[in-house]
Amino acid sequence: MGDSIRERMMKFYSEGDGSITINACQGHFATSQSHINYYIDVTRLKVRVSEAKEAARSLRSKLMNRVTTVDTIVCLDSMEMLGGFLANELEKADIHMNNMHETIYVVHPEENTIHQFMFRENIRPAVEGKQVIVLVDTMTTGETVSKALECIEYYGGIINGVCSIFSTVDKVGNQDVFTLFTEKDLPGYAAYAPNECPFCQKKIPLEAMVNGYGYSKL
Repeated sequence: MGDSIRERMMKFYSEGDGSITINACQGHFATSQSHINYYIDVTRLKVRVSEAKEAARSLRSKLMNRVTTVDTIVCLDSMEMLGGFLANELEKADIHMNNMHETIYVVHPEENTIHQFMFRENIRPAVEGKQVIVLVDTMTTGETVSKALECIEYYGGIINGVCSIFSTVDKVGNQDVFTLFTEKDLPGYAAYAPNECPFCQKKIPLEAMVNGYGYSKL
């Protein structure tokens, strides 16, 4: 039996960098916070070395002259490989670092059973007192990233911005978002509160639950 979501995937190009692409499929999908009319697949930029390197290069160009100091990159949604390449790009660009080791840490928070982010004792020194940027795959409401920012501040991190592959928001709290793709790159993209979703109002069933890891068909 075929996978209709995979079969309908189309390639979209970043308006800011035509060498960076993502795949997306139109339909009726749900995230943990909203209903959306596109499933966005960023897997290639997370698991393929060559494409992760290109994404890191492009993100570096967006950060330069906007962020002057980075000690730590906190990765959400299995973004560690892209985070490592971004750290390498920033070090090559001679970004300022305050930490004594003169290199950038790449870490990720743990999520506990009540969905709170936390850092274990062995990771805390990479966050406490450090200049931090957060790296995430996709954002529609920014709620998950807001929780991560609260966690980083709780552990003494100093947040300097948020990077993403795709985002519909340009700020989370008072933090700027540096993104490769926006909704302008996906014609007609829309996100809705679940109780305001026009698909639900027309009794059009959900196709899948989606997040940065992929989709689960319903």
